Amino acid sequence: MSDKRRTLITGASGGLGMEIAMLMASNGHHLVLVARNEERLLSLKLYIEQSFGVSADIVAMDLALVESPRRLYDLVREQGFEIEILVNNAGFGDFAPFCTSDLKKQQEMIALNISAVVELCHLFGQEMVWLKKGRILNVASIAAFQPGPYMSIYYATKAFVLSFSEALATELEGTGVSVTALCPGPIRTGFEARADLLASGLFRNLKVSEPQDVARFGYEAMMRGQVVAIHGVWNRLLVFSGRFAPRSWVRNMVRRIQA
Repeated sequence: MSDKRRTLITGASGGLGMEIAMLMASNGHHLVLVARNEERLLSLKLYIEQSFGVSADIVAMDLALVESPRRLYDLVREQGFEIEILVNNAGFGDFAPFCTSDLKKQQEMIALNISAVVELCHLFGQEMVWLKKGRILNVASIAAFQPGPYMSIYYATKAFVLSFSEALATELEGTGVSVTALCPGPIRTGFEARADLLASGLFRNLKVSEPQDVARFGYEAMMRGQVVAIHGVWNRLLVFSGRFAPRSWVRNMVRRIQA
């Protein structure tokens, strides 16, 4: 691998993003790690470089800010890096009835979960197409397959990520660039506390996965060029059964699970 080739991972300072970073490093990938928390990024950088013998550059940045994706791209270009793998993992959710929720928080969720993903895919994707090689891993969710009462914006953002990823993967067929949408169920990452999900029934009623398992599953799916990768047999059954159920039944089932 050339010294200038890099895997860029957003939301890399903890949870699934951190596990993906360590897995990539263990497979010899040099990294660009992006997250808001610089202290945690520095700790991860030191651990990765000492443990795996690869380089790990860090960028402390809030990708929910409108100027951040372009600024990140420019920083990468200034370093002369070639992004051969892009992992769009940064995102968050919120558990609350929409009409009484914090609107600013919902807007920030849309900016991070959707706008940043789109812009980074466009900026780095066009370079991958020009080079005729590259891989994009967008972290969606099984939430993408149905509406989600009490987490309406989060579910809708993940539906966007899934639909966008599938369309982009089809557009890029034959270019040497693959796109994978990783769709896990609930993961034990700390996300649940930040999204106030501990107050819901979601983590009590559904099987919760370990981030290491999801990271490996997503990595292997991406390397195969799989377009949609649903983690876990139970999650695949849920998604499959939801395709044949009335929409009203599905949304009411989700409401009961989360209540």
